[in-house]
Amino acid sequence: MPLTIEVCTAQHIGDRQEQQDRVAIRPHPKSKGSLIAVVADGMGGHTGGALAAEQVLHSAVTNFDVIPSSPESVRETLQSAIIDAHNAIKLTRYTSEQDPHSTACLLVLQSGRADWAHCGDSRIYHFRDGQRVSRSLDHSYVMDLVQRGFLTETQAENHPNKNILLSCLGDKELPRIDYGKAAPLAAGDCFLLCTDGLWAYFTDAELGRILKEFPPRQAAEALINSARTRAQGHGDNCSLAIVRVKEADKPAMPAGRR
Repeated sequence: MPLTIEVCTAQHIGDRQEQQDRVAIRPHPKSKGSLIAVVADGMGGHTGGALAAEQVLHSAVTNFDVIPSSPESVRETLQSAIIDAHNAIKLTRYTSEQDPHSTACLLVLQSGRADWAHCGDSRIYHFRDGQRVSRSLDHSYVMDLVQRGFLTETQAENHPNKNILLSCLGDKELPRIDYGKAAPLAAGDCFLLCTDGLWAYFTDAELGRILKEFPPRQAAEALINSARTRAQGHGDNCSLAIVRVKEADKPAMPAGRR
């Protein structure tokens, strides 16, 4: 059975004064069936974070459009996009009084496979039929403690320093980039890219259930509405991109041949 995809992006400003997240899904201009999904969480004071996140979006789309879309070049595309954005964000420090930074989540979907990369604490989830297959690991102080065995994930969720990042775009050091992939793809695969303003309010099981039960647009609405309710008036910007793989609908048979 041939496969097709459903996609959706969504954002909410939360209880902040400015929307500093950026999110987009774009098809490749030449390679049919290939797309890139991008989520970035900007940081750095008034307008600075928004400019940083916008640079991530610009660099991701530019590299995706220029570098031929193929399994052999996809890691180069992801790496170049993040490094280019990092360098551009650093340059803005010299032309403004801001200290801009951003996270980055990039996913490239091609025929039969998905590849992704991230830096920071915005996340990429891969679910299959509602069950979590993989999840990116935050480049944060508490996640580092979890990986070293000093904290459990439950303890990390309530840690006072859970928002401290060890790597992001715009820092003095080169960004830490982690990669992932899924191949071959199957009906029921679903990828969620989101900022911490969303994932902080859900368990992995809740995310998987909602993404399985609802089409992408309705799932996005349900997730943002629940995040807003659970934030109780103290919510951050929240942004998400959903890419879901499903079986293609059978073409309708002409009436005279039924």
